[in-house]
Amino acid sequence: MSTGTHGSFVWYDLLTPDPDAAAAFYREIVGWTSQPFPEGGVAYTMFVGGQGPLAGTTKPEQAGVRPQWVANVFVDDVDATAALAAKLAGRVWAPPADYPPVGRLAVLGDPQGVPINVFKPSRPMEMHDATRPGEFTWRELMTSDHEAAFGYYSQLFGWKKLRDFDMGGHGKYLLYGQGHDDRELGGMFTKDKDAPMPPAWIYYIQVADLDAAIARAKGHGGTLMNGPMEVPGGARIAHLTDPQGAFFALHESAAPKLAT
Repeated sequence: MSTGTHGSFVWYDLLTPDPDAAAAFYREIVGWTSQPFPEGGVAYTMFVGGQGPLAGTTKPEQAGVRPQWVANVFVDDVDATAALAAKLAGRVWAPPADYPPVGRLAVLGDPQGVPINVFKPSRPMEMHDATRPGEFTWRELMTSDHEAAFGYYSQLFGWKKLRDFDMGGHGKYLLYGQGHDDRELGGMFTKDKDAPMPPAWIYYIQVADLDAAIARAKGHGGTLMNGPMEVPGGARIAHLTDPQGAFFALHESAAPKLAT
């Protein structure tokens, strides 16, 4: 497996008022097991997929923080990245700090107010095969001005624009990746002005059977917000909230085309 480099998504945190209930929910929906983080003296539960740990959950440190998923992006220098974010009209919500023995981290907000963590681990982090069930496979930014947001993130993480997809009356969908290859990390789009949801990152988890996963989610207290629907290329997706109100998405790959 390859290891994370500057601009790679390497970890995901679920901030929620009830980590135990959240762990039970995602175990049923996407098959993760859970285990307490063994070091550092913090109340943190890791989610473990088929390729090893990939995320974790804890209670927010500050009161009033809504339940949400937040990604951690690998950077070469946390302090320099935080300083650059502030220079680019972003926000530094939690300044760079060491979290032994894991690494150094800062919590940033982009100019549209969407949070993301920047992280330099203390040891190399292996990248998972994002096509396998239970893995985060797509990272989508729904925002008030996706072109401006991409300009910010491209300077912060070195991401490059790979192509645009025309969504008709809903505008353009920008697909982005890391600067060293053409592998797609995710997309960005400008949300409709009357859409009730505020700007947010949406993280998609791969499942083998979307309809079955939706049924399990609804049966365990989750709410289907949108979908299921087919997207260009033949994949199917759905948007949901977990029982604590955190927004997430599910992704089922397109069926392989039969040879003719």
